[in-house]
Amino acid sequence: MNNVKAVLLLGALTGLFLFIGGMAGGQQGMLLALVLAGLMNFVSYWFSDKLVLRAYGATELPESEAPRTYAMIRELCQQAEIPMPAIYVFEQDSPNAFATGRDPKKAVIALSRGILHVMGEEELKGVIAHELTHVTNRDTLLATVAATLAGAIMFLAYQMRWIGLFTGGRDDDNRGGILGMMVMAILAPLAATVIQLAISRSREYKADAGAARLTHNPEGLASALEKLTAYSKRLPLQATQQTAHLFIVSPLSGKSLLALFSTHPPIEERIARLRAMRLV
Repeated sequence: MNNVKAVLLLGALTGLFLFIGGMAGGQQGMLLALVLAGLMNFVSYWFSDKLVLRAYGATELPESEAPRTYAMIRELCQQAEIPMPAIYVFEQDSPNAFATGRDPKKAVIALSRGILHVMGEEELKGVIAHELTHVTNRDTLLATVAATLAGAIMFLAYQMRWIGLFTGGRDDDNRGGILGMMVMAILAPLAATVIQLAISRSREYKADAGAARLTHNPEGLASALEKLTAYSKRLPLQATQQTAHLFIVSPLSGKSLLALFSTHPPIEERIARLRAMRLV
């Protein structure tokens, strides 16, 4: 069900992108938008992992520094029947983690220095299993494509506002069309953001469930989520809005955000779903 929902939402995002391109430049604008979307998705597919790792100053974690963590990840990968990902660490005290990479063969799991210090073994196993599930489901690629399309829609909408400002007073007969363009230029980025975040939230639930099945211990991840949330409020991670969707717990959760505009589902709901799995 989550897979179908993600495909439908991504289709809606693509359709909105093409519609905005059409409004901005007619058939040629739609074609240009399609080419632009393809180009941006190509760049995202090949380079997004390198860009996000560089943004957080992440470096490869030597196995000699964390042999037990490597052994844990190797065991989980064998159970999940996926290749061993590269393991990176970024130097922030706030505990958090994310996965990136275009496919399981090129996957990277990045752990903050803080998460290696504060998590118990079963909690860390739950976190890593969550990220491995993202890798298996190719969620990082899906999230990157969604973020790229949403960003392109915002760019096109920005251009439409300028078109409206420069042409709005030239022809009274076109003012209705210009007004519609200006309204769409305001509403489209809002719709794109909501769709993008809905995709992100649906994949988090799926990754939580996958992690519980992989570790056979839903409580490990549930306990980790509680701890991560508490730390994120006391010790916020230095992160950007554009990459917040990658993390297991939103690094922006300490800020006041409406649930509709959150990159992650409510943490209480995630924990409740995990603990309910113990009854099954």
